[in-house]
Amino acid sequence: MQIDIYSPEIFVPGVPHEQFRWLRDNAPVHYTAVDVPDEGPGFWSFTRFEDIVRASKDYKTFANGGGTNIHEPVQGVNLMLINQDPPDHTRLRATVSKGFHPKMIAALEQHIRDIVTRILDRVAPKGECDFVTDIAAELPLEVIAEFMGVPVEDRHKIFTWSNTMIAQGGDPEYGATIEDATRAFFEMSDYANWLAEQRRQGPKDDLVTKIISAEIDGEKLTELEYDMFFVMLAIAGNETTRNLISGGMRALIEHPEQRRLLLEDHSLFGNAVEEMLRWVTPVMHFRRTTACEVTVHDQTIGPGEKVLLWYASGNRDGRSFDEPDAFDVRRTPNPHVTFGAGGPHFCLGFSLAQLEIRVMFEELLRRMPDMEFDGEIQRLHSNFINGIRHMPVRFTPERV
Repeated sequence: MQIDIYSPEIFVPGVPHEQFRWLRDNAPVHYTAVDVPDEGPGFWSFTRFEDIVRASKDYKTFANGGGTNIHEPVQGVNLMLINQDPPDHTRLRATVSKGFHPKMIAALEQHIRDIVTRILDRVAPKGECDFVTDIAAELPLEVIAEFMGVPVEDRHKIFTWSNTMIAQGGDPEYGATIEDATRAFFEMSDYANWLAEQRRQGPKDDLVTKIISAEIDGEKLTELEYDMFFVMLAIAGNETTRNLISGGMRALIEHPEQRRLLLEDHSLFGNAVEEMLRWVTPVMHFRRTTACEVTVHDQTIGPGEKVLLWYASGNRDGRSFDEPDAFDVRRTPNPHVTFGAGGPHFCLGFSLAQLEIRVMFEELLRRMPDMEFDGEIQRLHSNFINGIRHMPVRFTPERV
């Protein structure tokens, strides 16, 4: 089989699961010999569940310091939390981790339900909408903006900047070049610095205030460290949940028998969230960089080489999941690696994402149980994010 899991265009019709299945069975440690811009030749891919878990936990061998994308266009990206390893990662993560503790997040359920209600109130009487921009994007944008202290009227600036950076110059709508992504980063950084100055003059109970006030080893973060922290939180809190909600709704429409199960048994919503996370896998891979020579499945990888952990493949590995290509809202257990596969980089905001997704679908299926496609689905051109840009839908409108 011809293997191309690098070109963004390959992912436009959908995740190339047939290629990943072949790799898992025939070449679970696979080398792609391409010239990655500014990063040198090629990368290794881990596609089996067990190898992804093992590498995720072994941060001393498979380090984050080289970046988490195939190529990192912005200088200084190694200062971002997600691109650090312990002990620096541990100290930096501690500055905001309390705000994402599951008990703290659980207390937000009614507030998040109120936000979902406002979003659906704007759409429900119309009988049609773009599910991505009108519904899926709005909830995580509003929630992460509130967490960080971004004024609600500025939340769509975060939407635009993060889309451009995530697209990495590969998407015709979100950003045509690497230069676009770099420009978006600096624009968001300028905004972050403006917001930081507002909080120095008037502190509030938000993450920006916590970050600029925090001290690590007796020193506050530098401006660049703060910028990187802000950008990471904005992207992580926006992109992943939005694309999961979009992909989850698509899965329910394409599997009507599974949607019927949820409508008949509301106790399945928790299971359904985990299955959507496995099925969609909004972040398809993260990169690691080898700190030393290592041999996996008889393949020797030298120090300083790029290794991609393909979560989208691990989540369909039949060695770890029964009927992995079936979408099943009753699936249990469901040890998916969508939030990472253990180790220090397990997703900081997993509880918040789970809550947002569950509440959104509880309200969506209660108010719009007959949602169907109403036009062409436009997918993101990306080998990194499994995303949908636009998804027109129709449904029985609510009476005002």
